[in-house]
Amino acid sequence: MRRYKVLTVCGTGIATSTVAAEKTKEMLKTRGLNVEVVEAKASEVASKVQVFNPDVIIHTTPVSESAAAGIKMFRGLQFLTGIGMDKLADEIAGYLKSLE
Repeated sequence: MRRYKVLTVCGTGIATSTVAAEKTKEMLKTRGLNVEVVEAKASEVASKVQVFNPDVIIHTTPVSESAAAGIKMFRGLQFLTGIGMDKLADEIAGYLKSLE
């Protein structure tokens, strides 16, 4: 089974990216996906993209297109509020499955 790489990003790399990371793991696992999640602060995105090479970026703070270097990004506020969380998880899972 393929292991997908997910980068979760928030302003400090501590609080909301951790919540987003845990929800991402949980929600994508229930959709049959194996994921590895790394957390980062917004200022680290460009270097994390080069080293980690994520399949997607889930962010709770703005991330520049240039820092993301073409990696598909999803706004992850739904993982914090719970509102629309299933729909977002379905969108992310659908995108990841399309990479196969």
